[in-house]
Amino acid sequence: MSIVPSLFGGRRSSSIFDPFSTPLDIWDPFRVFPISSYSSDVSREASALVNARVDWKETPEAHVFKANLPGIKKEEVKVEVEDGRVLQITGERNVEKEDKNDTWHRVERSSGKFTRRFRLPENAKMEEVKAAMENGVLTITVPKEEVKKPDVKSIQISG
Repeated sequence: MSIVPSLFGGRRSSSIFDPFSTPLDIWDPFRVFPISSYSSDVSREASALVNARVDWKETPEAHVFKANLPGIKKEEVKVEVEDGRVLQITGERNVEKEDKNDTWHRVERSSGKFTRRFRLPENAKMEEVKAAMENGVLTITVPKEEVKKPDVKSIQISG
């Protein structure tokens, strides 16, 4: 079973290393860039998508997502939870106004819209999701439901 995404437009197969993957993965970075777009003129919008980096860690109490969004105000970001346990982060990094008298030597910061989507596991408490933005870092906390311990009934052995 391959854990490497297909470069030919196919979807990534489920991986034993990713307990939350499904045959219909929500985010596949290679789907954004067909082979022909690996040229020097990659669009700014695709570049903005790539630059919306997100870390996802699981603690005993919650799933915690952290996204680096420097220069973006919290009013420019939207966090949504869709049916089917999908967490979606969207926003837009606006282009700086250009003065015709300015001479640009290098432009590395991206601009444009970005969207990131993650399928949440069954133990996520969808109604208790919280988000906060501080110093350009968006933190989303998705609490987990407590794992109920199975009732164990001891059976006496007769005889």
